[in-house]
Amino acid sequence: MTLVAAPARLSTAAATFEADFAARLHWSADTDAAIEQRVADILADVQKRGDAAVLEYTARFDGLSAPDMAALELTQADFKAAFDAIPEAQRDALQAAAQRVRSYHEAQKKASGESWSYRDEDGTLLGQKVTPLDRVGIYVPGGKAAYPSSLLMNAIPAHVAGVQEIIMVVPTPVRGSVATGGTGEGTSTKGERNELVLAAAYVAGVTRAFTIGGAQAVAALAYGTETVPKVDKITGPGNAYVASAKKRVFGTVGIDMIAGPSEILVLADGSTPPDWVAMDLFSQAEHDELAQSILLCPDAAYLDAVQREIDRLLPTMPRAEIIAKSLTGRGALILTKDMEEACAISNRIAPEHLEVSSTDPHRWEPLLRHAGAIFLGAYTSESLGDYCAGPNHVLPTSGTARFSSPLGVYDFQKRSSLIEVSEAGAQVLGTIAAELAYGEGLQAHAQAAEMRLTTPLKPR
Repeated sequence: MTLVAAPARLSTAAATFEADFAARLHWSADTDAAIEQRVADILADVQKRGDAAVLEYTARFDGLSAPDMAALELTQADFKAAFDAIPEAQRDALQAAAQRVRSYHEAQKKASGESWSYRDEDGTLLGQKVTPLDRVGIYVPGGKAAYPSSLLMNAIPAHVAGVQEIIMVVPTPVRGSVATGGTGEGTSTKGERNELVLAAAYVAGVTRAFTIGGAQAVAALAYGTETVPKVDKITGPGNAYVASAKKRVFGTVGIDMIAGPSEILVLADGSTPPDWVAMDLFSQAEHDELAQSILLCPDAAYLDAVQREIDRLLPTMPRAEIIAKSLTGRGALILTKDMEEACAISNRIAPEHLEVSSTDPHRWEPLLRHAGAIFLGAYTSESLGDYCAGPNHVLPTSGTARFSSPLGVYDFQKRSSLIEVSEAGAQVLGTIAAELAYGEGLQAHAQAAEMRLTTPLKPR
């Protein structure tokens, strides 16, 4: 059977463009009701029974049978052994990527994550105190997917922010377990660990780690158990159960975001080799059948050339079937009137990854308002951002880049307002506050302000 990847061919000049465009973008974030109920039950059970519930669900879903939580905890020695065991080239790549991610987030902290204050003309001090969270939990996928790069992107900015404890949960399911798509009949005392993930934990400085996953891991982090510490915030990607659990525990803890399928949008002026762009579209399509890859270009012949490269390259891809389903189901090659119109459409989409594949990307960058990350120029493939460019690859999806930002140092900090009113300042502010408080019918508020107008502070 010959696989075909057939992205929709759209033109902004067509009378049906708006309807066709909307249909291609549509994606429902609705969660299966059965999943929601199952997650609610798991969260309540872990909150009630703690370690015992986590052990039970880990055996049921991951096939990992353990006598106690200590058997599911990874040690610093485990991290170091994994780091030492992987090939030298992988060690070097992990360390190089980590250093670039760290350098970027250190610059980010300096620019937007420091405390500040000033005094006004009355001597009143006003400012903001920035402090790190005490303890965060990071969810790292395991089983079918293992992403050491995601571990770096979550743990390193937390470290840069000053978080003292980083608790990692990573499932290590037994082959044939429910978590790996099996029947769940087989169990073992040892799951399948990914050495590169453990090595990344060593490089990123994870404090503690547990080989648990799913909604039960999110619950353990959110509520705490006899063994797993309660955290202040949970970050990191996961499946539908993890996403549902994160939504439900929000408010008890903070969360980063609820991520949808991966997305890439390429704005091309026709100057980049078409096989480069075709492969960039593949780079997101290979994640998931629901991933979205869109190309916007004012040159119809170039769109034809990219389609030819898609057809030529697809058979060479190990994940060709997933790519074909993604491009056919949700992909699009869109002919625009010009690059200005392409930029306007990009802002409507607000993509997770936005490549400006142009000879003059800085001409178009000022027109682009909404995107998780913007990759400028033909040499800047999205894949470099995923691994080692430096900025965080945890990005808003499904149009949420209109109001959300990439994961960063600021996600692991909180801000407290600083106010120190001088005696002179109290005379000015007190009059204003009292007037407004009386208008709101809050007499105690008003009198608290007025007392500082009439009663001088007595020296002790």
